Amino acid sequence: MKINEIFYSIQGEGKWTGLPNVFIRTTGCNLRCLYCDTKYAYEKGIEKTIEETISEAGKYNCKKICVTGGEPLIQKETLKLIDKLIKKNYKISLETNGSIDITPLTNKAKLIISLDIKCPSSKMHEKMIFENIKKLKQKDQLKLIIKNKNDYEYAKEIINKYKPACTTFFQPVWGTNSKLLADWIIKDGLNVKLGLQIHKIIWGNKRRI
Repeated sequence: MKINEIFYSIQGEGKWTGLPNVFIRTTGCNLRCLYCDTKYAYEKGIEKTIEETISEAGKYNCKKICVTGGEPLIQKETLKLIDKLIKKNYKISLETNGSIDITPLTNKAKLIISLDIKCPSSKMHEKMIFENIKKLKQKDQLKLIIKNKNDYEYAKEIINKYKPACTTFFQPVWGTNSKLLADWIIKDGLNVKLGLQIHKIIWGNKRRI
């Protein structure tokens, strides 16, 4: 499979925020979100076997692994990678962009599915598979990336319609007004978490490798 990078850092998003993670970033993505912060993963990467990938990740003293991209699910080997990591007693979070059916992941009890749903500012919102939301379990997480009030209203409609069973994060696009988003959430009394990319707060908007 083609791997963009493997590194050890602090998880900046979602339920594992603040916890050390090993990140396995795969190469390739089927979407082109306008605000994407990992465009370097679209094509750049090195072919590695699943065994080589696990061996490199195993160099770090950490049992939490985040498989991310790009979009990991466009590579068929990703499911095999996850299965082998689980057999080695790793705790896995898989980040996926909402445009690919997650059914093959839903029977993996030791996997956290981190599902993005793209809002209009991404220009990719029409590519979402909304039925994915209904497949999420309590252990999983849903993230909606929000740039402006239009995105916020769109996100509200999505959670009201599909009523996700898991924790939902409203995460501002980096560089936008997080205080404004917090005010909207409070005003509307939404049962969502404000998600801040704390790795960028700590180190800035740059690759952490």
